[in-house]
Amino acid sequence: MTGPLSPSVLTDMTVSIEQHVEWITDCVGSPRERGLTSIEATPEAERDWVEHTAGTAARTLHPATDSWCTGADVPGSPRGFLARTGGADVSRARCDAVAAGGHEGCVLR
Repeated sequence: MTGPLSPSVLTDMTVSIEQHVEWITDCVGSPRERGLTSIEATPEAERDWVEHTAGTAARTLHPATDSWCTGADVPGSPRGFLARTGGADVSRARCDAVAAGGHEGCVLR
């Protein structure tokens, strides 16, 4: 929950956790109800989300800071900002749209 590329550390953590629990519950329950046993993001969908997250962060000062958020606290660590900026409401809407579209960007088996 509230892992990399989510808005969690930039939001009310409880709100983000609730959204993640709902998302995970749907990701497990919805395919199971249809007799499916797995759901996995496609490499293209993963790449699109990474690029989207980097793009939203690039419009802020977050990537330019020397902090744990960018990996500056670990010598030799790759630098990057791994939180999605732009608000929990926008992230929730995007996740809801993916679920409403039959989990577009995911392979269901």
